Amino acid sequence: MTPIAEVEGRRVALSNLEKVLYPATGFTKGELLHYYAVVAEVLLPHLRDRPVSFLRYPDGPGGQVFFTKNVPPGTPDWVTTGEVPRSEGPARMVLVQDLASLMWAANLVAEFHTHQWVIQDPGCADRLVFDLDPGPPAGVVQCCEVALWLRERLAVDGVSAYVKTSGSKGLHLLAAVRGASSERVSEYAKGLAVEAERVMPRLVVHRMTRSLRPGKVFVDWSQNAARKTTATAYTVRARAEPYVSVPVTWEEVGGCRSAEQLVFRAGDVAARVQDFGDLLAPLLERGRAAVLPG
Repeated sequence: MTPIAEVEGRRVALSNLEKVLYPATGFTKGELLHYYAVVAEVLLPHLRDRPVSFLRYPDGPGGQVFFTKNVPPGTPDWVTTGEVPRSEGPARMVLVQDLASLMWAANLVAEFHTHQWVIQDPGCADRLVFDLDPGPPAGVVQCCEVALWLRERLAVDGVSAYVKTSGSKGLHLLAAVRGASSERVSEYAKGLAVEAERVMPRLVVHRMTRSLRPGKVFVDWSQNAARKTTATAYTVRARAEPYVSVPVTWEEVGGCRSAEQLVFRAGDVAARVQDFGDLLAPLLERGRAAVLPG
């Protein structure tokens, strides 16, 4: 019989708690749900009002992995949903607004991916993002070098950048912006990616072409497109181990000399939150949002 938990007055079914999702570490579904309950206070603000795409891996990363963008069948009627624009016509997506909805969503076993806009104004971006993706033998150390350059370049335009690990091989740079469409933010981000390649041609590539990427960091500016999503902060990734996309300090980025320094697993995160709080909290402060030049 599926256990039922009462979460903030809602009845949430939590299934297969003993199921091992990550064989390399023995990490179970119950541990995954516990992780999300522990980090909910810092995670929920980054999900709130943002339509969520779920990258599901119900049998672990070694099983079937697939995206669910529309409201999944069986979604409780108390889970908030919203209509979002798409080129093929409007669709309904889930909004994870509270702890009960988070625990229901976590029970699906999924990465959480969100857009760079909120449901109240899908025509206006409130985030700028760069996904720094290294092509081997380049790694996160090279991503850090590029991230530091982008931080300084953004600062010239009055844009404050924050950084998190991707939970995979690279880094995500984020900034709060206002007064611009996704198209305008994408255009601005592309311009900086092109500039980074011009300044650091041996290290940076701004095009996705695979043949150009070995040994370089791909500065993916295209994640700013309105239709695209990026793994949200604190989500556990569908990788060999329960790696997490974790906010880090610029001091950690500047001091990174090996990949392991910026690898965080689910068991590492609670202590970091206790020590640092939410390093991405400034993104949530409207007054810090920058107006892009031009």
